[in-house]
Amino acid sequence: MRANVRLLLLLAAFTAGFPAAALAQGAARIDKGDTAWMIVATLLVVLMIVPGLALFYGGLVRRKNILSMLMQVLVVAALALVLWVAFGYSLAFVGGNAMIGDFSKAFLRGVTPTSAAATFTQGVQIPELIYIAFQGAFAAISCALVVGAIAERAKLSAVLAFTALWFTFAYLPLAHMVWAGNGFLFLKGALDFAGGTVVHINAGIAGLVGAYVLGPRIGFGRERLSPHSLPLTFGGAGLLWVGWFGFNAGSALEANGIAALAFVNTLVAPAAAVLAWSAIEAKLRGHASMLGAASGAVAGLVAITPACGTVGIGGALAIGVASGLAGFWGVNALKRRLRADDSLDVFGVHGVCGIVGALLTGVFTAPSLGGTGAAGYAIAHQFGVQLLGVVITLAWSGAMSLIAFGIVRATIGLRVDHDAEREGLDISAHGESAYEL
Repeated sequence: MRANVRLLLLLAAFTAGFPAAALAQGAARIDKGDTAWMIVATLLVVLMIVPGLALFYGGLVRRKNILSMLMQVLVVAALALVLWVAFGYSLAFVGGNAMIGDFSKAFLRGVTPTSAAATFTQGVQIPELIYIAFQGAFAAISCALVVGAIAERAKLSAVLAFTALWFTFAYLPLAHMVWAGNGFLFLKGALDFAGGTVVHINAGIAGLVGAYVLGPRIGFGRERLSPHSLPLTFGGAGLLWVGWFGFNAGSALEANGIAALAFVNTLVAPAAAVLAWSAIEAKLRGHASMLGAASGAVAGLVAITPACGTVGIGGALAIGVASGLAGFWGVNALKRRLRADDSLDVFGVHGVCGIVGALLTGVFTAPSLGGTGAAGYAIAHQFGVQLLGVVITLAWSGAMSLIAFGIVRATIGLRVDHDAEREGLDISAHGESAYEL
């Protein structure tokens, strides 16, 4: 069998977004324990965005741009959440075809406190509203991730306009293809437990395209554009790690053994990545930096995301080590070769490590390597399916991002002017300063 058929069928029932009456008969019930866990998991994902990602990114920019960075993360996430309930949930998870859903639940039409959605256990359900909130938080952080690649020179209005376009034409189709029961990649058997393709590769390639289209920051390659507060970045990384337990373990949709597996894998994979990144940095540079260790943790979290519910602990450790090494390569050697001013290394970490995680999911899900794949699992076949998912994500999101940035540039413009960028976006765009002079 190509994958765990029971898991795929149950997920298909869940992601179809049907009301309770259409999902199960008679014995179906809303489980209070699973509901409570999903509420907590959703709160943890929100914690990842604000303050987690905001502080992580905020510490990495120069002091004259920290408020701008915090603001962009916040308002982009807010816009994504509003669009999610307006039409995003419906297009991602309800009806439609293999590429996109439909508008039958636009503005959550027909969704009430008694509406239910299935979990992976037949007859056990959670309120549809909490699933909508959980997936909405996924969409919000995906959009917010992109802004790190174009930090310190993009107009706020341009960021918001791009977000609306990218959310609609890149994020929603990929979420549907990967996670909806009738989605193209779902039907191919692609494995993405919590968003390696939909979130990280998707946002990573969008960020890289944005870095090319906007061009480099003033002084890039000539001036020192150093992070202004590594303690803020460290705190943000810690909050991201804590929130990621909701991101990954919450994707089990139940408080059960699969959630426990995802939880432990989310603990050990980034730990292995921290050690791997620190070790190679010490070997090549003569010292292990705090920024490197924090980046290693995020790299490990990114890579384990698609695999966390289907690989064993040994597979998680291997993925963690691979992502630590790949992330270090992505933000150093690869970045120099690409010659793009990806300000906060969105592609180098999220894109590169998302690709590593997506591909290795196909390897370590094999039962022979400790994974949860069904008997007869074929590594070569599943690796090919995972590769297809990676290629489609890179191509689709890359193309949609290029079009979206092009539209925004041709209409309202992308960059602040030279003087505003030199002064800093905190003052020029927001009339505020984070620190006293």
